[in-house]
Amino acid sequence: MRLIIRDDPVSASSYIANYIIERINNFNPTKEHPFVLGLPTGSSPVSVYKVLVERYKAGDVSFENVVTFNMDEYIGIPREHPQSYHTYMYDHFFSHVNVHPSNIHILNGNAIDPETECVQYEAAIKAAGGIDLFLGGIGPDGHIAFNEPGSSLLSRTRVKTLAYDTILANSRFFGNDLEKVPKMALTVGVQTILEAREVVIIITGAHKSMALKKCVEDGVNHMWTLSSLQLHPHPMIVVDEDATLELQVKTVKYFKSIEAVATSQGFEQILPSKVRTGPRPRAIAKKIGAGPEIQEPGILEPQPVTSTLLTAPANEYPVRSHTPELIPDRMGSRITAH
Repeated sequence: MRLIIRDDPVSASSYIANYIIERINNFNPTKEHPFVLGLPTGSSPVSVYKVLVERYKAGDVSFENVVTFNMDEYIGIPREHPQSYHTYMYDHFFSHVNVHPSNIHILNGNAIDPETECVQYEAAIKAAGGIDLFLGGIGPDGHIAFNEPGSSLLSRTRVKTLAYDTILANSRFFGNDLEKVPKMALTVGVQTILEAREVVIIITGAHKSMALKKCVEDGVNHMWTLSSLQLHPHPMIVVDEDATLELQVKTVKYFKSIEAVATSQGFEQILPSKVRTGPRPRAIAKKIGAGPEIQEPGILEPQPVTSTLLTAPANEYPVRSHTPELIPDRMGSRITAH
């Protein structure tokens, strides 16, 4: 795990935006081979989108061959609603860059069959070749997307009931009226996020410092779903100083020293991003007729070792077994008669 610490939210957002731009430009996407980007909503990513738009207008990056998948959407409000995540994304990002509408994927919170919508969303991610980089934010309780505390670390895109704390936190967007806040949402699962080739998280503010501590210094715990990043081979968390308030001093110094040494060596964690899922053909020689093509290994989606169930197709879930009948136990039944 990489933990990048910056002085303030603006510096943290700029770091992430510049990192995403560098990843896209190194990838050099084409129509046939697009860069697949997972995107969040919320207050923390707003500054990231602002920098991305500014850099696009300056000609530093193009989103023409970028395919996007958003993390979540509320159930039950029109997509034109001021607080829908469709509206959020178009207001802050999509309307300002050259991403093609056909390349934009956002869950339909008004789908007639929400379960089918979720299964199809997973299938669309797979059809796009998997997500190259998933950008995310978190809630104060450490949830990523709408994977609230207690969410399964094996979860896929699904219907999710929102916790009261989340409803309360989001009420500020609905005139502080709890009754107007949607109580359910569609969200990608923890496993959906972990299968991205790279996950980048932005965390700013003292109110999220405990979540950062739980993720970095404690073990993997479904009550803090952000901690699942410990299972990913390429996670990066970018924070401001306020978000580190609950971390031990030695933890902060350790990660700052790691970045300092890496910078001194001219090292930056940039994956060989032209490589996609599975083997890719490569000509063994430029000369025509030099022989058959060989297969060059590629970067696969992370293969978690926690359970073989993780390799199941997106539309296949483990069938729950019936709870066995419970038989009351009496101490007298344990005594052997002589």
